[in-house]
Amino acid sequence: ERITQTVEITKHVVDIEEKGVKLRLTIVDTPGFGDAVNNTECWKPVADYIDQQFEQYFRDESGLNRKNIQDNRVHCCIYFISPFGHGLRPLDVEFMRALHQRVNIVPVLAKADTLTPTEVERMKNKIREEIDHYGIRIYQFPECDSDEDEEFKLQDQALK
Repeated sequence: ERITQTVEITKHVVDIEEKGVKLRLTIVDTPGFGDAVNNTECWKPVADYIDQQFEQYFRDESGLNRKNIQDNRVHCCIYFISPFGHGLRPLDVEFMRALHQRVNIVPVLAKADTLTPTEVERMKNKIREEIDHYGIRIYQFPECDSDEDEEFKLQDQALK
């Protein structure tokens, strides 16, 4: 059956409290992204949503009553890449190129547990090469503090 709507934006809000720090986390999900036969500009609703959230925040920040402003901006996009293929699909490239100026993109190899460690490493390297080739700016994790212990530094380096 042909899918007519490619992207439906769904918001889930979770309140988290850890060690006395309260955080409201909003997860914005886009089920159905890229599932249609014609995926031309299917990333547009996501880009529009991100722009709307920035515009709303700017309007609230520019207003007279700024005490109870809610920050609903999109700060990070975790972009899942299919492990079944030979790197990035044209849709992946188009999406990330459209959004990398608007939001931090963290590419994640989806379902990586279905691959062998060698296949995972090969796929990650291929994706990194393609990201560099297409000039896509992705989020770069910051360097850890110099006073951290060696074990933490090694763990941080492995995660990068």
